Amino acid sequence: MMWPEPEAAGGPTRAQALRWRVNRLRCMRPAELPFRVARSIAAYLEPLALRCGHVPAADRAPSGVRWVHVPEGLDPAPYLAAAERIVAGRLDIFGLRCRPGSPPRWNRDPKTGVEAPLVFGKRLNYRDPRQVGEIKYLWELNRHLHLVTLAQAYALGGDRRYLEVLRQHFDSWISACPYGLGPNWCSALEAAIRLINWSIVWQLAGGADAALFAAEEGQRFRERWLASIHQHVRFVRGYLSRHSSANNHLIGEAAGLYIAGLTWPCWPQVRGARAAARRILEREALRQNSADGVNLEQAVCYQQFVLDFLLLSSLAGESAGEPFPEDYRRRLAAMLGFLASIMDAGGAVPMIGDADDAAVTRLAPAAVCPYRSLLASGAVLFADSTLRRKAAQLDDKTRWLFGPRAEQVFERLRARPALLPRRRTFPGGGYYILGCDFERASEIRVVADAGPLGYGALAAHGHADALSFTLSLGGLPFLIDPGTYRYHGGGRWRAYFRGTAAHNTVRLDRLDQSEQGGDFLWLRKARAGCTAAEFSDALETLCAWQDGYLRLADPVLHRRRLTLDKRARSLTIEDRLEMSGEHDVEIFLHCAPECSVEPTAAGFAIRRAPWTLGVQLPSQPLGAAQVYRGSTQPLCGWVSRHYDEREPAPTIVWRARLSGSCRLRTRLMCRSD
Repeated sequence: MMWPEPEAAGGPTRAQALRWRVNRLRCMRPAELPFRVARSIAAYLEPLALRCGHVPAADRAPSGVRWVHVPEGLDPAPYLAAAERIVAGRLDIFGLRCRPGSPPRWNRDPKTGVEAPLVFGKRLNYRDPRQVGEIKYLWELNRHLHLVTLAQAYALGGDRRYLEVLRQHFDSWISACPYGLGPNWCSALEAAIRLINWSIVWQLAGGADAALFAAEEGQRFRERWLASIHQHVRFVRGYLSRHSSANNHLIGEAAGLYIAGLTWPCWPQVRGARAAARRILEREALRQNSADGVNLEQAVCYQQFVLDFLLLSSLAGESAGEPFPEDYRRRLAAMLGFLASIMDAGGAVPMIGDADDAAVTRLAPAAVCPYRSLLASGAVLFADSTLRRKAAQLDDKTRWLFGPRAEQVFERLRARPALLPRRRTFPGGGYYILGCDFERASEIRVVADAGPLGYGALAAHGHADALSFTLSLGGLPFLIDPGTYRYHGGGRWRAYFRGTAAHNTVRLDRLDQSEQGGDFLWLRKARAGCTAAEFSDALETLCAWQDGYLRLADPVLHRRRLTLDKRARSLTIEDRLEMSGEHDVEIFLHCAPECSVEPTAAGFAIRRAPWTLGVQLPSQPLGAAQVYRGSTQPLCGWVSRHYDEREPAPTIVWRARLSGSCRLRTRLMCRSD
C-alpha cells in the first residue's frame, strides 16, 4: 500500500486507511481477532476509569541496586558540553539540530511543529501526520535520553544546576503528559524506554537520597515522580504487544518493566510486573533470536536494539543478585558473535532490513558505532578476545555499564589470540559469509541473504531482499544494502527502500518478491533457503533459492549460485530462472556513495581507492545496462545511512525481456590500483 508523502496530501485518505485495516486483518490468525476486539472495546471504556484511578501508597522503599557506574578517569568535558546544550534548550534528534526549549514542549513534534492533542492516547492515530506530525521525532524526544546526559554531567562534575534542570524537565513532563492522554501514552514500548532512562537518571542522581529530593519541595517532587513511575508500569503491563505485534516491542516492554521493578519495588503491582517481565525476557530472548545468533526480524539495526534491552536487563539482574539463566546468556553471546562475523575489517555492518538509529539509552555524548560498542560490552561480559578485537577499543558506554572492571577485562584480553571470523554460516537466520584474508588490508567479505522475509505474521521490519548480498574490499563497502530512509508517511520512498529494486538481487516484472500491505506489514511473503554452502582453500560456494515469483501467472523459481575464487579474487553470480513464458528481468548492483562507476569494454569499473571492482554483466545481446544516481523517475540510485536522510549513490541496473528458463552470469573481479 502506498501512503502519500508528508509534503503532499498530509495524511492517508479514508480509502487508504480502510485498505490498511483490511490488510492488517489478513495478517491476523483467528485467535488474535477476539483479542483485538476486546482491546478496542477497552480503549473506549478505559477513559472513564482514568478519572478515578489512583496510585496506592508505597509499601517499600526504592531499591539501592545500581547497575550503572560512574567511571574513574573519564574526561568530563564532552559530557558537560552536551549538558550545557540541553540547558540552553538545544537538542539533536536524528539528523535534526533543533531548539525545543528547556523544558521542551513534550507533545509537539520538533521537526514539523505539529502539537498533538491531549486525547486518550490509545485512540490517537499516531500514523496520521496531520494529528501528530512526524511521530518518530516526537517519541525520540520523549524517550528522555537527554536526561541521562544531564545526570551524567552531574555525576562527573557535581554541578547542581543540572539537577535543577532535570527536575524542571520531569515536572513539566508530568504536567504536560497526564496519565493516559496524548501521544506519549499510545505506545507501551515508548513508556518502557522512558522507564529504563529514568532508572539510569535515578541511579546517577544519587538514588533515593539524591539532592533532588532535599527539603519539602524535593520530597513533593519525589512523590510525583514515583507516582508517574507506577502509572508507567501499570500502562506498559496492561498494554503489552501481543500476537502478531509481539516482536522487538515486547522485549523492550518487558525490559522496561523488569528494570523498573528492580529500581522501584515500592508496590506489589510493580513487583508482580517485574516477575512477569523476567519470564517474558527469558522466553522471547530464545524465541525471537535463532540459536546461531540472528535476530529473526531480519534487520541488523533491530538486532542491536534488542541486544541492548537484553544486555541492560542482564546487567541489572546480575547487580540485584538474580542473574539470568545460562541459555539466555548463550543467546546473547551468539547474537554478539553474529554481529562480529558480518562486520568487515573497517567496522562496517550491512544495513540489512529496517533501521531507524534507535537507541535504548545514550551513555556516550560523542557519536560511536553502536555495533562496536555492543561488541566491547560483550567482550567484557564474556571475557571474549574475538569480540574485543572486533570492537577495536573500549567505549564510554561500556565504561558506564561495567565500571572499573571494563578497563581491567578489556586490557587483559589484549594478550589472547582471536580467531576471526568465528562462524561463517548462520542457517537459523539465513545468512552466509564468503570471503578471504579476513581482518587484513586485502579482505574480501561477502554477506549473502538466503533467509526469511521477517519475523511473525507481519514481518514488519524485513525487506524484500531474498538472495541479495553485500561486498566489501579491505574494509571498504562496495556493494551495499541501501538502508531504510523513513517509516510513517514515507510513501513511495518507504516502498522503494524496502522493495526488491533496492537490493542486490533479481526483480521480475517490476514486482517485489513479497507483496507490501502497509508500512509495517507484508502480505504474500517470499520463502528462501540454502541448498549448499561449501568452503575450501581455493573456492567458496553458496547455492540458494527464493520462491516469491511463484505467485505469477507464469510461475518463476529463482536460484542463485555465488562462487568466490580466492586465487583469482573474483565472485561469480549465476542466476537461474525456471520459467516458461516471457518476463521482464532486472539485476541490481547498489554501490556505496563513495564509489565511482565508469563503463568499460567488458562492462563497468566500480572504483574506490585503492580498489577497483570490475563488473561483467550477462552478455549484451540479452539485455542492456544503465547506471542511476539519485534518480526519481524511476526511484533508483539512493542510499540512506541514517534515519530520514538520503543521498545519491550509483546503482547499476541490467534489464532484459527473457523467455523460458535461463541462466544469467555476472562476474565481479577485485583488484588493487
